[in-house]
Amino acid sequence: MKKYILTVFTIIACSSLYAHELNGTVTSEDTKALEGVGVFNKTTGGYTYTNVSGYFELDDISAGDIIRFYSLGYKTQELTITEVQLDGTANITMVESAVSLDQVVLVSKVNALSNFVNVDIKTSPVKSSQEILRKVPGLIIGQHAGGGKAEQIFLRGFDIDHGTDIAINVDGLPVNMVSHAHGQGYSDMHFIIPETIDNIDFGKGPYYAHKGNFNTAGYIDLRLRKQIDKNSISLEVGQFNSLRTTGMFKIAESDYSNAYIASELVLSDGPFEASQNFNRINLMGRYNYSDRIDQDLTLTMSHFQSKWDASGQIPQRAIDQGLITRFGAIDDTEGGKTSRSNFLVNHTKQLNAHSSVKSKAYISKYDFELFSNFTFFLEDPVNGDQIRQYEDRTIIGAETVYEHSIHVGDHDSQFKYEAGIGFRYDDVNDVQLSRTANRQTLLERLAYGNVDEVNGYGFFDLTYKKDKWTINPGLRLDYFKFDYVNLLSETYDDKSQDKLFLGPKLNVIYAPGPNVQLYAKSGIGFHSNDTRVVIADTGEDILPLAFGADLGTLLKPMDRLAINAALWTLFLQQEFVYVGDAGIVEPSGKTQRYGVDFGLRYQLADGLYANADINYTHARSTENPAGENYIPLAPDLTSSAGLSFRDIHNFSGGISYRYVDDRPANEDNSIVAEGYFVTDLNLNYSIKNWTLGLIVENLFDTEWNETQFATESRLFNEPQSVEEIHFTPGSPFYLRGKLSVTF
Repeated sequence: MKKYILTVFTIIACSSLYAHELNGTVTSEDTKALEGVGVFNKTTGGYTYTNVSGYFELDDISAGDIIRFYSLGYKTQELTITEVQLDGTANITMVESAVSLDQVVLVSKVNALSNFVNVDIKTSPVKSSQEILRKVPGLIIGQHAGGGKAEQIFLRGFDIDHGTDIAINVDGLPVNMVSHAHGQGYSDMHFIIPETIDNIDFGKGPYYAHKGNFNTAGYIDLRLRKQIDKNSISLEVGQFNSLRTTGMFKIAESDYSNAYIASELVLSDGPFEASQNFNRINLMGRYNYSDRIDQDLTLTMSHFQSKWDASGQIPQRAIDQGLITRFGAIDDTEGGKTSRSNFLVNHTKQLNAHSSVKSKAYISKYDFELFSNFTFFLEDPVNGDQIRQYEDRTIIGAETVYEHSIHVGDHDSQFKYEAGIGFRYDDVNDVQLSRTANRQTLLERLAYGNVDEVNGYGFFDLTYKKDKWTINPGLRLDYFKFDYVNLLSETYDDKSQDKLFLGPKLNVIYAPGPNVQLYAKSGIGFHSNDTRVVIADTGEDILPLAFGADLGTLLKPMDRLAINAALWTLFLQQEFVYVGDAGIVEPSGKTQRYGVDFGLRYQLADGLYANADINYTHARSTENPAGENYIPLAPDLTSSAGLSFRDIHNFSGGISYRYVDDRPANEDNSIVAEGYFVTDLNLNYSIKNWTLGLIVENLFDTEWNETQFATESRLFNEPQSVEEIHFTPGSPFYLRGKLSVTF
């Protein structure tokens, strides 16, 4: 009898120690499976996400645990576990709701800040595809070539130029162009229609095993909508003969699949005295199939083309002498044209409740032609110094990632790993730099050749969660083959180099409570050098490394308040600087940066949302003496903030600012690039399915310089050259009206 009683008590004791499991599905009100819904245990900090079928499994469940189901655009749901529900099933129906900060849960993810920033995007939609970059805290962009060229990017004390130190992707399609005619890592995002953007995923620093080339200051992944709820047409008309029209239309819809097309047309003369004659057209088609069980397939096709004239960067002395105004030009024959066509396949296969395979494949056809004149009459006092940069490119790539999660030990430990393999091949033909006159006459070819660049890679990323700790080690291996055929040689001249990169990552997160997260991040990343530079330098400094570390915190003291702060440092083996008068990138030595990031997001009321970020960086060269070790154009202090409102008597809108402090334009800080503070405003009124809006850029008509360079140049009437600030003036007060309808 005693043995029987002891056995019973043993069984009961073991049962109390057994980690229970909750599983189920999450659907929308129209019974469609919802992928990516967060399932969070507020008691233990454990979390998971629904898969393509809306299914989830969450272990380590005990009676009394509170389980939260959350996703932006849906009302958050909570479930309190009872004894009856242990090892049970929960089928949750999510109800659509206005986006709010309380729909975001602080979980132990390496890039958790992205989830909070997505509230910024949903509450204050962007007006252009490039403007989405400004949603990344601390990132500043500027245009300096008539609106058609990729913007200049600033982040964490980098003048990244057009993308050298930030990796940008759109649903897995790479945006950065390696060995580009105009600059390494060139990232033109104008092929993206902003209304198709769903959310953004980003991370600062080189801490992510699934990110490779150009991931030094950080990475940005844009995710486009798989489907649209309604058809829409919009028209914007404004100053400077500006017109923008968009259309988004559902062309197929069923229980398991849907398809839509989107288009955009942009025309503008710009504020300059010489018309920009800018035009851009975008077309995109997207098809999504989901069997709501274990498969999701998305096919995307898009085409973009653009053409423009530009007034270029102008010297301050020409304005001071009365030769031109701020919106005048020294050489008004600058400009260019470009196009890109893409085909992208994304596929997810759910093997079982704990394993999945995600694959992508893409092909892009791209061409680029740009005419610039940075130095005017410095090199050629008769014809001028205009240059032409050109290339014709094809990009092919694919990637497959296997993901598996298991629960080990006493089941309160979560263990997940990702293993991926992929490649990218760039075939760049007729990449060239030439001296020209008036866009018509070819004076001299300075560089002319064909580039073939292959990048094969593999990575392994492990996430282990135990109680309040999350440990995330990772390892990445990259192989590069650089090949260059010099077409200027009289005989066949083909040279190649190759290089391996092995980069470890280690991130640690400590969550003492459900609303507090402390983290330490570390890793080694890289940015590749231009193939032409690699060949010219016989393989030296092919893949300069970046060593980074972050120490920070994320806090959510209230459901409607989120705060982030970080201390960070980043050391680069080699900095790249774009040399305007030669049209190439060149190495400029080792650099060290460290800084502070601080931001907050606050949902003041259901229809009132505020966000603010301030970022400080100390950036210096480590190989030059003090006082001569400034990094040209590296911003030390930036800030941005916004206040948006919606559904107030049918009105919605917002006001925002961006600020950049004065910064050195050369190594000894003897030439200074002036900072700026610019404010934008938008206001909308909606009635039924119609919306009437006003968009105001530079509300207070601030005189500011959007991009600036310290350049040596000579005007036609000058006997000697002068080095000083050359700039592109920022847009003055710019008013546009918008009318849109959904149906």
